[in-house]
Amino acid sequence: MDFFEVVENRYSCKKFDGRPVEPAQLQRILEAGRLAPTAKNLQEQRIYVVQSAEGLAKIDKVTPCRYGAGTVLVVAFDKENVFTYPGEQRDSGIEDASIVATHMLLAAAAAGVDSCWVNFFDPELLAKELSLPGNEEILMLLDLGYAAPDTRPLPNHTRRRELAETVSYL
Repeated sequence: MDFFEVVENRYSCKKFDGRPVEPAQLQRILEAGRLAPTAKNLQEQRIYVVQSAEGLAKIDKVTPCRYGAGTVLVVAFDKENVFTYPGEQRDSGIEDASIVATHMLLAAAAAGVDSCWVNFFDPELLAKELSLPGNEEILMLLDLGYAAPDTRPLPNHTRRRELAETVSYL
């Protein structure tokens, strides 16, 4: 699938059929995340693949937004391995993990795997449930799988502002 077709057609799936992502597809998705750019190439992302019944139950304890996905990627970053920008006001952790997650989300769509970016959860509670190291911060969950047969994009999916409303030339 052409890149612009991926961008135009990808939507947040809100109902999966429960099957885990096929191993070959999952590897390609994870590889896309590995290849994503990070500040100073620090590669501070940490991706946890959750497919076991036990792991998925832990996800379900902290969010109602798994939507039956058979695979969930927990995207986190190592807070002790980030680049601090000039002015000391921001660091690269959140943005780098976001770039990694976006690469994986788009790679999933290109591979015929549906996804949903999930932020509706308490990251500290989930980190505790999954026994993640204290130096890591969870950014988001990426539900992955195959849409249930009756699933469609939300009605507002294709509504977009005109480019002139969001872009200015200086």
